[in-house]
Amino acid sequence: MITMELDKLIENIECKKINYENVEITGLSYNSTTTDDGNIFICLVGENADGHNFVKDAEKRGAVAIFAEHEVESDLPQIIVKSTRHQIADIADKFYGSPSKAINLIGVTGTNGKTTVTHLIQKIFEHESKRCALIGTLGYKLNAKDLYREAKFTTPQAPELQRLLYQIKFEYHIDNIAMEVSSHSLEQRRVGNCDFKGAVLTNLTQDHLDYHVTMDNYFNAKAILFKGLNEGNFAVINADDEYAQKFIEIIPNGVNLYTYGIKKKADIMAENIEFTPDGAKFLLKYKDETIDVSLHMNGMFSVYNVLAALTTAVANKLDIKYAIEAISDVTGVAGRFEIVHKKPMIIVDYAHTPDGLENVLKTAREITPADGNLICVFGCGGDRDATKRPKMGAIAENLADKVVVTSDNPRSENPEQIISDIMSGFKSVNSDKVIVEADRGKAIALLKNIAKENDVIIVAGKGHEDYQILKDKTIHFDDREEVRKIFEEKEDN
Repeated sequence: MITMELDKLIENIECKKINYENVEITGLSYNSTTTDDGNIFICLVGENADGHNFVKDAEKRGAVAIFAEHEVESDLPQIIVKSTRHQIADIADKFYGSPSKAINLIGVTGTNGKTTVTHLIQKIFEHESKRCALIGTLGYKLNAKDLYREAKFTTPQAPELQRLLYQIKFEYHIDNIAMEVSSHSLEQRRVGNCDFKGAVLTNLTQDHLDYHVTMDNYFNAKAILFKGLNEGNFAVINADDEYAQKFIEIIPNGVNLYTYGIKKKADIMAENIEFTPDGAKFLLKYKDETIDVSLHMNGMFSVYNVLAALTTAVANKLDIKYAIEAISDVTGVAGRFEIVHKKPMIIVDYAHTPDGLENVLKTAREITPADGNLICVFGCGGDRDATKRPKMGAIAENLADKVVVTSDNPRSENPEQIISDIMSGFKSVNSDKVIVEADRGKAIALLKNIAKENDVIIVAGKGHEDYQILKDKTIHFDDREEVRKIFEEKEDN
């Protein structure tokens, strides 16, 4: 059990002290319902709740000190700082002894592809007999065969993250970690004080503008990861991305830069790319070598993800041929272009951005038989960037033969309004091509009546998620389960 005197925990923090005494701290808590004896309670101010209002609850559960932005009604020692949200990372890192400094921590950021790239990196390290953990959207894994554990956010809040880094290094004795790093976690300093030895950029396209408002703000959030690199660290950049040069320009001196791409000249490139129903093939160009690569994954986005992982391997001084061998049998990641039924071919994918939907539909078109239709089922999330809704509608209309517009996670918004926003992107609404069904379960059920055996169907937006967030509740809902249920019933009849 880790403990630390309050004096040491806050020794480098500019603060005001009230009722101060040097107590023993046994842990960090920002949720009063999970506070334990000896914890310091951190008053975070969120969108829906203010931690300062829950100090009494935390006291009852054993809190011995308060970390707040203003004085509260309590006899406990109070440490008052300007922003608890920005300084929670400082005390979390301090409490757990700066574990990231002892780890080869690789951060992967970008709008799309983070999950797949981190999984590929993990596979590559393990193929080289180097243990590698993974932290991301689906949870965390101590090895490639491990089950996912505790999935709450793409990147956990600072106390959970620092505790996890400590456990991975000092309890499980793992030296390498591939971690998804979201723009929110960078902006909110959830990864503050993390000592990243490398940063990987997949791409930067429209997403999260409900939070960041502009693409410049979105870029600036992602850029924090790269600006924080130190001399001798590495950066891996997608040379084909529109923002590639901007990222390259902000990388500090002394950081080793590696690029990958297909269109623009890069350190590692893919040429002569071919797609079949079984996967992708291409020639990999690296230095003076040309290497044949065969994948069980499909789509141009998969080629980019593989290039990102292979370039990361090179940046870590791993043998590229062994790295290619490591990923040759990877079939994909849960909810990422996951084939859940074969005739018709039904693919569930997490694509929830304009760029993501476009990439997935273009890939699906490559494997759609000449006598088959490409069908797209999708919706858009509520309480999120509304400007992408008509764009995604236009993409679906342009690339698919038939479109079923439905709900995603409507949250507090009216599902019909979200659908209306999507439909505004259509040039025309032909009932033979476009169907609207707000109930996602019913929308998927429609497929058994409108799809033929040679059709290819993309069910986009939710991917691995096994829930749906409605206005007043969250229900169990898994696109993959719904597809299997409907088509198994069809086969039984």
